[in-house]
Amino acid sequence: MTDVLRRGRVSLAFGFLVQGVAFALLVTRIPAIQDRYAVSDALLPVFLAAVPILAGIGSVTTERLVRRVPPSRVLRWSQPVVLLALLGVGAGEHMAVLAGALAAFGLAVGALDASMNMLGVSLQRAYGRSIMLSFHAAYSLGGIAGASLAWAGAHWELALWVSYLPVVSVLLPAALAGSRWYVDGGDRPPAETSKGEGAAVGLTWMVPLCLVMTVAYIGDSTVSNWSAKYLQDVLGGSEQLATVPYNVYMVTTLLGRTIGDVGVRRFGAVAVVRAGALVAAVGFAVVAGAPGAWVGMLGFTLLGLGLCVLVPQTFAAAGRRADERGGPGASDAAVARLNVFNYVGFLIGSPLVGALGDVWSYRGAMLVPMVLVLVTLVCARSFAPQPDRYGGGHERPHTADVGRGSNGL
Repeated sequence: MTDVLRRGRVSLAFGFLVQGVAFALLVTRIPAIQDRYAVSDALLPVFLAAVPILAGIGSVTTERLVRRVPPSRVLRWSQPVVLLALLGVGAGEHMAVLAGALAAFGLAVGALDASMNMLGVSLQRAYGRSIMLSFHAAYSLGGIAGASLAWAGAHWELALWVSYLPVVSVLLPAALAGSRWYVDGGDRPPAETSKGEGAAVGLTWMVPLCLVMTVAYIGDSTVSNWSAKYLQDVLGGSEQLATVPYNVYMVTTLLGRTIGDVGVRRFGAVAVVRAGALVAAVGFAVVAGAPGAWVGMLGFTLLGLGLCVLVPQTFAAAGRRADERGGPGASDAAVARLNVFNYVGFLIGSPLVGALGDVWSYRGAMLVPMVLVLVTLVCARSFAPQPDRYGGGHERPHTADVGRGSNGL
């Protein structure tokens, strides 16, 4: 069983990494995509908003789908669709092709995000200790790799399909091969999940976690969409220096997630989440009050260290609390529903800061996500495991049934 879990953990981490690469390759080449398809500035926001909306639909659909098929199968086949859709974005020539490719990308990303976090939660349950942050660290590493590949493609002025094709050609077969070792949790097939388990995943107890997920992604989208403009236009940094904050943010996110599981095991999820929220709030305050570019860089560094723990721990808390109420079927449903608020935060964050920056000031706009992230302090008790606790000498024994592995998929 130990070998099965280890292989499942490594293969799932690789799946997170692949997703990080694919998403970074898309979002960092948006200007090139706009030029290739001659998308107007007025139409571009429609395309960009459609992706998270469709991803939310994909996540909700996955909640129903995993009642009949294991999450590993959903992940196994949604990941190739994401990669092929990415290639379609780069290889098409007509607006209709772009629309179709982005639609496929959005729907598949929703299914992929939901299913891979379902597997992460079930593996953490099987391990009996916090490992969720390590999966998201792999995603951050993939994001850094994808952004670096995108920079290389832009630097050498490569066509989009030339940039995307080698990456897809390598990652797609590798992801399919790795999917053989995915491990599903649970002690019975999804089709046998009782109605009581589904009913256990009501919305009331999830509200605090949904709020945390939303504000975490408002913060994340603020950094990804506005850090470069803020550093250059508000803090007076050079155009070259303005490209650095997001990279710094991603690196510190990777660092925080790499060591975060140790913190959860030692101090508990509640303490780690509270600390992350406070560090993120301080980061936004430093950015808002920075007298110059280098102090602003310090603020974005703090944001990476603070925000990085919130999303993985929110998924882990939702799965754990659903388990307490109804079992593995309830856990999968909770993760799928919570994942929708990932996209809600993404849709709110960038327009919110832009609108406040235009009518007020960009410094003032940075204080809004600072206040919002402090909501996490009020919601932190929702992260407390009951009755079991990860870490602090109270780790659960490794007795969880690993359920259906890749055999027969």
